[in-house]
Amino acid sequence: MAVGDPISRNATIDALLGMVIARYTQSNSVVYVRDGMSIGAGQQSRIDCTLLAGSKVRTWWMRRHPAVQQIPLPATMARQQRLNWQISTAAGTLTPAQSRELVSSLTRSHRFLEKAERVSCAHQLAGVSLVSDGYLPFRDNIDVAAEHGVELVIEPGGALQSNVIADACREHRITLARTGIRLFHH
Repeated sequence: MAVGDPISRNATIDALLGMVIARYTQSNSVVYVRDGMSIGAGQQSRIDCTLLAGSKVRTWWMRRHPAVQQIPLPATMARQQRLNWQISTAAGTLTPAQSRELVSSLTRSHRFLEKAERVSCAHQLAGVSLVSDGYLPFRDNIDVAAEHGVELVIEPGGALQSNVIADACREHRITLARTGIRLFHH
């Protein structure tokens, strides 16, 4: 997809969902949406909101990796505890102490993802839409969004550097749709 490409029906649905979520989230917000689900959101700092939402997207994506799905945890372990281990493993946020605790609770040996595998898998994510409640004033939001599989950006437009945003979208082959609607909720 590029700046002028037509938006598919599914991407339109994702964009509308993202706009509803952004409307009722404190500004500054961006929302990542894929397949009718909000998969990450971030807020307050202009660039931090994109980074925070992107890290949530990456964890959501990594949770689907077989090495995360098939961690051999005891059947007697509580569902929420199993989920917490999967999320921490998917996010790559286990401390050394947590890693030792997890390994000691396994029912058999298990090969965990190496950093290179994690990076490779993360780069396979695609089809994500990003909705911003306000205009994106700098290209760094687009650069970060591209690292998280974003193929469609929905924003009101109107930034002084709108042409830079459009150029960044073209460079990353991201479709850009401008609504003219600011969804700020202060």
